[in-house]
Amino acid sequence: MANAPENDVVVVGAGIIGLSAALLLQRAGRTVTVVDPLPPGSATSYGNAGLLSAGTNMPIALPGIWRNVPGWLTNPDGTLAVRWRYLPTAAPWLAKWILASPKKTVYAASDALRALHRDTMDGYRELLGPSLFAELIRTEGSVNVFYNATPGRNEPFIRHLIARHGIVAEDLDHAALKEMFPGIGPVAQRALYFPHNGWTVNPGRLTRTVGRLFAEAGGVLRHENVMSVRPVEGGFELFGTLGDFRARTVVLATGSWTGRLLAPLGVNLPMETERGYHLMLEGANITPKLPLLLRDGGMAITPMEEGLRLAGTVEIAGLDAPPDERRARQLMDRAKLVFPGLEAASYRKWLGFRPSLPDSVAAIGPVPGMAGLFVAAGHGHTGMVGASTTARLVRDLVTGTPPHIDPAPYSLARFNRM
Repeated sequence: MANAPENDVVVVGAGIIGLSAALLLQRAGRTVTVVDPLPPGSATSYGNAGLLSAGTNMPIALPGIWRNVPGWLTNPDGTLAVRWRYLPTAAPWLAKWILASPKKTVYAASDALRALHRDTMDGYRELLGPSLFAELIRTEGSVNVFYNATPGRNEPFIRHLIARHGIVAEDLDHAALKEMFPGIGPVAQRALYFPHNGWTVNPGRLTRTVGRLFAEAGGVLRHENVMSVRPVEGGFELFGTLGDFRARTVVLATGSWTGRLLAPLGVNLPMETERGYHLMLEGANITPKLPLLLRDGGMAITPMEEGLRLAGTVEIAGLDAPPDERRARQLMDRAKLVFPGLEAASYRKWLGFRPSLPDSVAAIGPVPGMAGLFVAAGHGHTGMVGASTTARLVRDLVTGTPPHIDPAPYSLARFNRM
């Protein structure tokens, strides 16, 4: 038949989510093609903080978040800032974000995040094998740093969520921090040490490695931009910059661009872009032995094989606004609050796009009413930590295998009336 699908499974998106899903689908016996205009290890999968925080169980919208709105709108240098020109576009999503902050919603989101993240290390061991895992991933833990000697407004609730899921966390005072991190300053009053967390020494190389394993096993990487997806007899037609092609099954893992592909199909995915920046310090005179997440600074400090990465803050300005390089440079000032003596021979700036949903829970699973179309997107700040287990869930759902975790919390049905 002339109109028969040319491909078995097409995964749109060559980030860590898409490539991990493609590799596991391939190992499950499916013939898989990955389509992306950029090579593996680009975009958000290249420049994130690299944290593999199995203990991450907190959505961004916590009770009382509405109190922060004036600061978002009036302080362009804040840890979260909204560009005024983009506010009319962002306002509906910001409203949904605030509406996701009641405790009942937060508990449900927290449970979903914990279920998705708790086995991240085992998932990466499955993807990479023991040798590559040891080369690319560290499992010694991470530290959340607080600037105030007494807990802030949200901290008791955060600790409640940690205890609720039995996540191991150890309190550190300033003396313990000084012993663990030589050169740390007095602003770091105390911290929580998470011994079961970890990080990758190179997010881009980790993603490229998954892509290499996929290609070496016979997977196809097709470099073009998919502009639309539509259902046809026997599957789907994808319209790309190199022409149209067909597939029986499609997985959309295009991060912040996923909503644009779903909207013409009448599918709602309330996606917004949390723009994040990084500075990659080369020749830094201070190299902490563990990553630090600065809870009051809105950023992470991660030791990597190419240098010291300072990554974080949130800017709501959409996909098309030019970078605000000032926000990238400010990461050095924020890091020097914690390490006053920090210097570097040089640095490189970067901007990436976190694909975020209001409840901080990714959309993973079939698109309602369109058999054979799946989504794996919306991981926000936790795409790297959630990739390996998202891949397992996508594999299970596509192949009809009983899923290893309950897929219901990640369903697109929560945004679309059936």
